[in-house]
Amino acid sequence: MTITKPEEHSGLADLPEPDTKAGVVDPPEPDTKAGVVDLLERGGSVVVPIGIALYALLYLGIQQVYGIFNISPEQAGIDQATMFGRLVGTLVLLVIAGALLTGIVVAVVWLLDKATLGHLFRLVQAIRVRPWAAAIVGALWCGATYWGFLGYLGLGEGVSMAGVVITSVLIGALAFLVPFRLLRRRPSGRAGMKIVVAAFTGIGLGFALMGQMESDAIAVAEKGRPASMLLSMVGFQDQWVVLNDRESGKVLRGGVQVLLLGEREGTYALYDCAHQETFRISMEATVLRQVTLEPERPDGYSCLDQKN
Repeated sequence: MTITKPEEHSGLADLPEPDTKAGVVDPPEPDTKAGVVDLLERGGSVVVPIGIALYALLYLGIQQVYGIFNISPEQAGIDQATMFGRLVGTLVLLVIAGALLTGIVVAVVWLLDKATLGHLFRLVQAIRVRPWAAAIVGALWCGATYWGFLGYLGLGEGVSMAGVVITSVLIGALAFLVPFRLLRRRPSGRAGMKIVVAAFTGIGLGFALMGQMESDAIAVAEKGRPASMLLSMVGFQDQWVVLNDRESGKVLRGGVQVLLLGEREGTYALYDCAHQETFRISMEATVLRQVTLEPERPDGYSCLDQKN
């Protein structure tokens, strides 16, 4: 009776032995954490450029807001550390709102993909693998982000939606189409294109927020209207007070409410909306009365009506 070895019976004996001397080793086991790291890298390549662009433009926006009141944030007692904390808080709120919108968009796209029996996903994949198609989509998106910049310059007022589309197509085709097509040749170029698109997304959104911040600040300066939610998010102080002289107890400025912009080096920085002027007054010689934070204003209110 012949005894057959398990290797011979299964045919494994015919396979060559691994050559450990030649440096051949078994393939490593798949890393379960690789997917998480890859997801973080992909998400970071989009979120980080958007966050940096938003932070820079919100910083400029705060400078412009206080410039409407003819002072700088530093003259109102807002140092760099305070401004950094306020802007980081603003970015956190924007991330929360963006996460909600992103979740809704993802849910809608998933439902559309299910409704179209997977054709939507296949269409997206077809666009990604075709360099010209992906370059066109990226170029049109970057061209559309310029609308925030044009709106900030005041060039977008009274323009129809057709004008917006035409402007976006022209900017995207002239400035981004060919460079994006060249970037699609290599994986590093595709990653660079993703970063560029994310950065321009943050820039466009940042300019849109800057324009809205300045518009809201002008409403506060000219009419005394309450500060908007956006101004409150970036830390603008909507606090109104009545001034009294400390020694005589006399009411200053006719008893009208003035906007307290901040304090620095023993002086208050204040804005008299009724007379449209910014002034400074000593903290030791002044008493703040009737302090009101975010006051309620009736419809049609204007601080110019309080001018004597």
